[in-house]
Amino acid sequence: MALLRSLSAQRTAISLVYGRNSSKSGSAAVAARRSLQSATRSTPSAVASLTGTDDSNDSISPLTGRPLRIPGLTPSHCHGQRRFLHSGDKASTAAQPAYAEPAVKTDQKTQSNQCSPPSSSSSSSPSPAGSPQRDPLDVSFNDPIAAFKSKTTWELVRAYLVYMICSSEKLVEHNMTLLKLARSILGTKLFVLLMKSSFYGHFVAGENRHTIVPALERLRSFGVKPILDYSVEEDISQEEAEKREVESSVSSAGDCKEEGAMPQYHVDKSFADRRYKVSSARTYFYLNEATCERNMEIFIKCLEAVSGATFGTGITAIKLTALGRPQLLLQLSEVIMRTRKYMEDMVGGQGNVLTHHKTIKDLEKYYASLGDNKNVKDFLKNVTSDKEGILHLFPWSGIVDEDSQLSDTFRVPDPQTGQMRRLISQISPKEEEMFRNMIRRLNTIVRAAAELDVRIMVDAEQTYFQPAISRITLEMMRKFNKDKAIVFNTYQCYLRETFREVGTDLEQAKRQNFYFGAKLVRGAYMEQERARAQALGYPDPVNPTFDATTEMYHKTLSECLRRIKLMKDGGEDAHKIGIMVASHNEDTVRFAIQQMKEIGISPEDKVICFGQLLGMCDYITFPLGQAGYSAYKYIPYGPVEEVLPYLSRRAQENKGVLKKIKKEKRLLLSEIRRRIFTGRMFYKPKGNYVPI
Repeated sequence: MALLRSLSAQRTAISLVYGRNSSKSGSAAVAARRSLQSATRSTPSAVASLTGTDDSNDSISPLTGRPLRIPGLTPSHCHGQRRFLHSGDKASTAAQPAYAEPAVKTDQKTQSNQCSPPSSSSSSSPSPAGSPQRDPLDVSFNDPIAAFKSKTTWELVRAYLVYMICSSEKLVEHNMTLLKLARSILGTKLFVLLMKSSFYGHFVAGENRHTIVPALERLRSFGVKPILDYSVEEDISQEEAEKREVESSVSSAGDCKEEGAMPQYHVDKSFADRRYKVSSARTYFYLNEATCERNMEIFIKCLEAVSGATFGTGITAIKLTALGRPQLLLQLSEVIMRTRKYMEDMVGGQGNVLTHHKTIKDLEKYYASLGDNKNVKDFLKNVTSDKEGILHLFPWSGIVDEDSQLSDTFRVPDPQTGQMRRLISQISPKEEEMFRNMIRRLNTIVRAAAELDVRIMVDAEQTYFQPAISRITLEMMRKFNKDKAIVFNTYQCYLRETFREVGTDLEQAKRQNFYFGAKLVRGAYMEQERARAQALGYPDPVNPTFDATTEMYHKTLSECLRRIKLMKDGGEDAHKIGIMVASHNEDTVRFAIQQMKEIGISPEDKVICFGQLLGMCDYITFPLGQAGYSAYKYIPYGPVEEVLPYLSRRAQENKGVLKKIKKEKRLLLSEIRRRIFTGRMFYKPKGNYVPI
C-alpha cells in the first residue's frame, strides 16, 4: 500500500510539472518537483524491489525508479575492447535491464580506479540489474554505436540527408529563399510536415515546453542533459534591423561623444544590423519595453520546462540584449573601459581595477595634492575594497539591486582639479528607469532559476556590449551564487583578452567568496568584430589565427583546472569553480579530458562539463555522457515557422565546418549499414544511463 500511495503521489506531482493546461508560477513548479522527490524518497526499499536493487542509501531517479548512485568511470582506448562491448553476446546481456544495446562489463578493479583502462586479462562481470550503465570512452570519437545508440534508424537516415544538403554550398547559400518558396508552394500544413521530417526534426526538439519533454527524457536516459533555448527569431529585413538598432542605441539626448569617448561603444549604421556575418548566434533587436517583458516571461517558462524534465540538472541560456535597451549596455561598457583607462593613467599598469592591487590609502596619496576635498572623500567612501585592495571604484552591488542612478554613480574626481568628472554620457530619467527595468528582469529570472534549481547561462555578445554583460553577470554571481553556481558567464576565446578577463573574474569570485561559473566558447562574432574594428579605427580585438584561438581556449581552460586542483589539494570546496567546455572541436574536448586526468579531476567531481548543439557532433556528446562525463545538448525549441531563421543559421554554420560534417556522415553511414546487415532496422532506443 505504501508503494501504491507513493506512485499515486508521483503521478500527481508529474501532472503538476508536465500538465499541458497548467499555468503555474515558478513557486508552484518548485513545490510540484519537491513533492515528486519527497514521494520518491519515501519508499526506497519498495522501489528497489521493483528495480532489482536494495540499497537504501541511494537516491532514486524519478524518471527511471533506479538508484542515482553512479559507478566508477571505465574509460578505454582499446578498439578490441570496444568490439567486445558491442558484440551483443547473449550470455552477457541476459542479466541486464531491458534496453537494446548490451551493457558495458566492468570489473571490480576498474571501478576502484576510475581513470585507468581495464586490464585485458581481468575477469569481467555484468553490471548489477538496475544500476546506471557506464561505457568506456573512445577518445578518438570514432565509435558509431556509442554515437547513435540513442537514435532510431529513421533519425539516422534523416540526419544523413540533412548533412548531405548542408554540404551543398548553393543550397545553403539560398536556404532561406528556398524555405519561403517551399512554404508558398506547399501551404502551411504540408510545409510544417516537411520541416518536421527534415531540418526542423533534426535541429529542433519540439514546438513548446510540453512537446519537448519526450526528447529531454530520451536524452537523459542516454546520459545527456539539456540547455534549453526558446529559438523563435524575428525575420526582419536589414533596413528594419538597422532602423531599430540605431533608434535604440542612441540616448534621447543624442549621441554626444564627449572628451575621452571610445568609438567602439557608439552605434554605427554600417554595423547596425548585428546579424552581419554572424551565423552561429541569435540576435535580438529592441522594439519596446513590453517586448522585453515578454522575453523575460519566455525565459522563465524555459526555466520551468527544464526544471520539470531534468530534476535539477538542466540549464537555460539567456541574452541580456533580450531584456533591455542596447544603448544602456553600450554606455555601461564605455564606462567600464573608461574607468580602467582612468585607473591606468593614475597608477600605471593595465587591466581591470582589481588587478592593480591598490588600496584606498594608495588612492588618497594620488589625490593628496587636492587637499581636504569633500568630493574625493565622498568618492572614496563608495569604493569597493577588501584587505587585498580595491575591487571596484564604483558600488556595483547597488547598481544590480535596482536602486542606483547611473548618472550620479559613475563620477570620478579629476586628479588635477578635484572636480567630479562624469564617465557616462547623458542619460535621461526615462532611460534610467529602462535600465532599472532591465536589471529587475534579470533579477526576476535568476531568482526563479534559484527557486527551480536550474542554472542560468548568460550568453556572450559583441565586444561593445560585453564589458557591461560580464560586469552585470559577475554581480549576479556575487548575489546568487552563495551556496552553488546558479549563474554562469560566457567567455569567447577568439578574443585577445579572454585569458586576462577570466583570471580577473576568478580573482573577484575568490575574494568575494562566491561560486564562479563559466562557459568557454570559441565565439560567434569574429568576422563582424574584425570588420567593425577596421572600419571604426580601433584595435582588432580578435586573435590573429585559428591556432591562436585554440591556444587561448586551452590556456584559459588549463588555468581554470589549475585553480580547481589547488582548491582540492588545499581542502577547499572545488565546486566553487564550474566550467563548461562548449566546443564542437574534438581536439579541444580531448585536451580537456587529458587535463582532467593529469591533475586528478574525475567526472564525479562535477566541476567540468561539455556541451554541443542538438543535431551537431553527436559522436562527441553521447559517448561522453554514456561514459559518465557531464554532457549537455543545447536544445532549441519553438513553432516551426517561427524558428526558420534559427534553422537557416544552422545550415550556414554546418557549411562552414565541412570537415566535421564529413566525419559525422561517415559515422552515420557506418551505423546505418550495421543495422541493415544485422537486422536491426527497427531498433528502438532505450537507455539505462543516468546523467552525472
